[in-house]
Amino acid sequence: MQLDRIVAFHKTMGDPTRIRIVALLSGGPLHGQAIAGKLGLTPPTITHHIKKLREINVIYERRDKNTIYFHLNESVIRQQAKTLGRLIEEKEDVEELIGQNLERQKVIRNFFTKDGKLQNIPAQRKKKLIVLEYMVRGLKAGKKYPEKELNGYIKQFHEDFATIRREFIINHYMYRENGIYELNPPEMWAKPE
Repeated sequence: MQLDRIVAFHKTMGDPTRIRIVALLSGGPLHGQAIAGKLGLTPPTITHHIKKLREINVIYERRDKNTIYFHLNESVIRQQAKTLGRLIEEKEDVEELIGQNLERQKVIRNFFTKDGKLQNIPAQRKKKLIVLEYMVRGLKAGKKYPEKELNGYIKQFHEDFATIRREFIINHYMYRENGIYELNPPEMWAKPE
């Protein structure tokens, strides 16, 4: 589930003019002037709303000679409705996800100071993985880190960069080759049980 996409979709659709445009386009494709005329709005206003609807793939355009027609992408609207329905049906999963996030936040609050310093490396594996994942999220995927640069990054959290660097490797957050470190895909990362 991509929460950001769901939120972006519903934020964009939460405008009366955009809903009216979607309702108009459900009857078939129209060009911007026709939409403006039917809604009693100016063409620049329609252009603004069309741009927003295009960003979330609710509409697409086709050119016919010198005129651009806007079409409704019904499959995206159906998919978003289905996704929201699935969220409601699978509320146990959502509650579990919320509970996990609350636990993660609590661990991060307990082990990091307000200025982002790691007070100590947790002994309990589950908490240690939460802390390591929190730290590794600041690294860029696909970037190759020389050992010295990675040490500098880790030092902003904790002085024992060697132990933390070793934990990154042991728990598959990163791999090392010839003194160069790179992030593994998140699917490979060790997961707290």
